[in-house]
Amino acid sequence: MINKKLLTIAKLINKNEIVLDVGCDHAYLPIYLVKNKLCKKVIASDISEGALKIASKNIAKENLNIKLYLSDGLNNINENYDCLVISGMGTKSIISILKDKKLCNHIILSSNNNLYELRLFMNKIGYKIDKEKIIYEKGKYYNIISYYKGKEYLNKNVLLFGKSYNKQYLKYLLKKEFKILKKLDLFKRIKKYIYIARIKRYLKRCN
Repeated sequence: MINKKLLTIAKLINKNEIVLDVGCDHAYLPIYLVKNKLCKKVIASDISEGALKIASKNIAKENLNIKLYLSDGLNNINENYDCLVISGMGTKSIISILKDKKLCNHIILSSNNNLYELRLFMNKIGYKIDKEKIIYEKGKYYNIISYYKGKEYLNKNVLLFGKSYNKQYLKYLLKKEFKILKKLDLFKRIKKYIYIARIKRYLKRCN
């Protein structure tokens, strides 16, 4: 059984889509999608030869047909696809994969840091947030955003905290920021208080 994060990503994929999973690791998501007939077709890539060898074995065990590419991001992909999934990377890596590329209509991203920068980048290149999910698994929060081509205005709060309006996640952020606050000098504390006030105001919107 795949983990909660990958299961959440799977639920954001449409049945009529051809899916490309970049950074597929051991191909757990592609296998789940094909086995459960959740999309038209899946192709998968990873920069690691070792990961792809394990992915190939996992696919063979299930007797499935999933094309694997050894690729740094999108560089070696020569097939068409409707939905791009990138999960388990940082924002810097995700942006380097997407920057200056011809991209598909539907992109699902799960970054482990710098979500403000990611939302801002996607907005600038012409994508709007369709759905945003926060899941909690094994002591960590994971952010998953489904984007489609389109324009939208994002205010500072949405850029910072997203569109999930998840109270538990915002409370977690508050607790985390208060811990950081104790270690800062006076000037940095003032900036941090402003950020904390933003979280509190946003949290009120979720009630």
